Amino acid sequence: MISVRLAPLAGITDWPFRLLCFEQGCDCAYTEMVSAMGYLCAPRNHPATVSLLHRDAREPRLILQLFGKEADLMARAAEELSACGRYDGIDLNMGCPAHKVASSGEGSGLMRTPENAVRIMSAVVKASRLPVSVKFRLGWDDSSINVVELAKAAEDCGVREITVHGRTRMQQYSGSADWSWIARVKESVGIPVMGNGDLFSAEDAIRQAAESGVDGVMLARGALGNPWLFGQIKARLAGEVIAGPTLHQRIETALRHYDMLLSWKVKRVAVNEMRKHIGWYIHGMRGAAQMRARINLMEEPEQVREALLTFEHEASKEL
Repeated sequence: MISVRLAPLAGITDWPFRLLCFEQGCDCAYTEMVSAMGYLCAPRNHPATVSLLHRDAREPRLILQLFGKEADLMARAAEELSACGRYDGIDLNMGCPAHKVASSGEGSGLMRTPENAVRIMSAVVKASRLPVSVKFRLGWDDSSINVVELAKAAEDCGVREITVHGRTRMQQYSGSADWSWIARVKESVGIPVMGNGDLFSAEDAIRQAAESGVDGVMLARGALGNPWLFGQIKARLAGEVIAGPTLHQRIETALRHYDMLLSWKVKRVAVNEMRKHIGWYIHGMRGAAQMRARINLMEEPEQVREALLTFEHEASKEL
């Protein structure tokens, strides 16, 4: 059976969200991306560092994702982080399309400097005590797709696994992910390949996995507000079909997510971060837009809790 994973998403895949996904059948998750330079320069007890590096005891398999553009710093950070006994692997981010990351030569910006990408992969593999994986995009733009060449180089460097998002950096998240390139990567290397991009349903995941031959799929936007997607994919792989979450399950999970965030972060941060998650949990429901607008003005968690319970009560009358 293919592996079904949660992608690293900056500002989203902290331990509360990861745990909810694990409970629904996620096989493996990744931390939010961690800057090698930031990690090496910040005090180890800095709140932001502690938050990024935290692993809940209930998480079965967690891989730390590292980004940077200097091979020596990436190697030093990987050496320390792989030795701390907290993670199951080190993943190199060569796919982030965010302007502030890519324009500085990090993330997907490394696909414009393949020689430096190879130096980083080689240095980290030598320094890490854990298996090293890497996540790529297809290339910088349509005229410079080089993911197959970089995948082969990664394998030669000793990288143990590759994930490919089926878009170029310049596409950002527009258009459609091109899984034919992911299939080409799978055909070109002998190490496991994970596919990523436009997986919003169990049918999407099963079809793309079968057509590309990948060893696993990585969910990103499809999992937002929908951790149940992991279980739906697993069920479909087993020849079964399970129903989507009920209204009560959505609201109950949103409230539990809120409680976990409040237990971990200061109230102001938890309230602000949970606004986007609530929007995802209630997406597509009648009155969701108005509900999001109301919640975005609330500062107290109890106000939000009461608003969600009222929303559930009113929505249930229409079912």
